Amino acid sequence: MKIVAIIQARMGSTRLPGKVLRTVLGKPLIKYQVDRIRHASYLDEIVIATTDNRKDDVIVEFCKSEKLHYIRGSEKDVLSRYHQAAEETEADVIVRLTADCPVIDAQTIDHVIKAFVTSKHADYAANVLERTYPRGYDIEVFTRQTLAKLNKIACRNSDREHVTTYIRDHPDQFDIVNVLHHIDYSNYRLTVDTVEDFQLIEKIIQSLEPKKPYYMLEDVIKLLEHYPDWLTINANIKQKDW
Repeated sequence: MKIVAIIQARMGSTRLPGKVLRTVLGKPLIKYQVDRIRHASYLDEIVIATTDNRKDDVIVEFCKSEKLHYIRGSEKDVLSRYHQAAEETEADVIVRLTADCPVIDAQTIDHVIKAFVTSKHADYAANVLERTYPRGYDIEVFTRQTLAKLNKIACRNSDREHVTTYIRDHPDQFDIVNVLHHIDYSNYRLTVDTVEDFQLIEKIIQSLEPKKPYYMLEDVIKLLEHYPDWLTINANIKQKDW
């Protein structure tokens, strides 16, 4: 069984253009994410799925410098990008990640993959259906057959853009595993979609990276409990509806 993480990445974010290559301590956010993902025990490969837009040439250059497999495809039809990446890598299982999650940890990724694999019959496993993990720790796992099915039957523009919304809207058509954390951390926002989000993530990385580069979710929570005022930085940011 080949398990491949596919990270969707582009420079054209509407609220914070170029966010994936914004730097903290001289290192771009996407490199923090890739370096942390590389520690996941169950992953065989990491692929960056970017667009064929010229402004994403810089993401391709990053991939080349990091010796990462990458594919380029439609900017709007993200589902087709995932399908292309899965076919090229001959992945049996896909782990869907987005490039705005620089503090996501390998332990959480392994936990969701393990839940998927041990279920034996699952088409899809995720920790986003009933949110107990923070935003920024979103992980979805599904088979290549499930992805091929989505690519064939998902027709709405929103389903093509958001990849897995068809599954969430038609749960009766899939065998789904919902992964929960034993503590509800859903009130934490640890993704990067706005300047305020970046300011919070910057503080977290600057505080933890020099001492413990591969810190876990619990280390981030402990830090934020020590500095609760940091949570006010992006407290008013609303997540976009999918």
